[in-house]
Amino acid sequence: MSEKVLVERRGATQIITINRAEARNAVDPETAEALKTAFEASEADHAVRVHILTGASGHFCAGADLKAAAVEAPFQKEAPMGPSWLELKKPSIAAVEGHAVAGGLELAIMCDLRIASEEAIFGVYCRRWGVPLIDGGTVRLPRLIGQSRALDMILTGRAVGAQEALSFGLVNRIVSRGDVLSSAIALAEQLGAFPQECMNNDRVSVEKQWSLPIGDALKFENKVGQDSLRAGAASGAARFADGKGRSGDFADI
Repeated sequence: MSEKVLVERRGATQIITINRAEARNAVDPETAEALKTAFEASEADHAVRVHILTGASGHFCAGADLKAAAVEAPFQKEAPMGPSWLELKKPSIAAVEGHAVAGGLELAIMCDLRIASEEAIFGVYCRRWGVPLIDGGTVRLPRLIGQSRALDMILTGRAVGAQEALSFGLVNRIVSRGDVLSSAIALAEQLGAFPQECMNNDRVSVEKQWSLPIGDALKFENKVGQDSLRAGAASGAARFADGKGRSGDFADI
């Protein structure tokens, strides 16, 4: 594994860190390949239940390394940021300190959830240089926040602060500076403690419904829901009948 990407295990959580602080964690071809390799290895590891993607030294990711692009033309391939075309089967969380811009924004929205510092900044900064969104930005951003808001960001390239990002669903939670990674780990531990087949079946139904007519989406939801019921919903119902988890208590399940 390249030193430009660090991988750390915390229980059932795999933390993948972009480690190019001198370039505000901009992604060059070597980093892109290392990121993809890290996610693929994490997906294949049955002990891992949740991925966290973050950046070193108070930055998330400044996008593709345009200095490298000027000499290596890394955009002449699929997914130049690395893992952005992977169809992840496990939940993923982006832990965002500092800037998540251009390709960094695309990496953040590749993840299922985003926890951001109160000082985090999101934006399509590559608008200034004629560099396109080529890692899912024009696809995932409208699906997350709606076409009107997405076009506002994509066409203008303007900076969007954490509070505004929270207001339209680009960010799920805001925490104090320095608390982002620990908050992401706590959330990952919560997700990792749930019955996994049921949670991941619900997740895949959410993902798949985008490409299906509503009738087919409902049938698929029912199919994977039946799989979840056979996988252990009866034991969960029995625990509830025994008094667990009453009044929405998630700590006693």
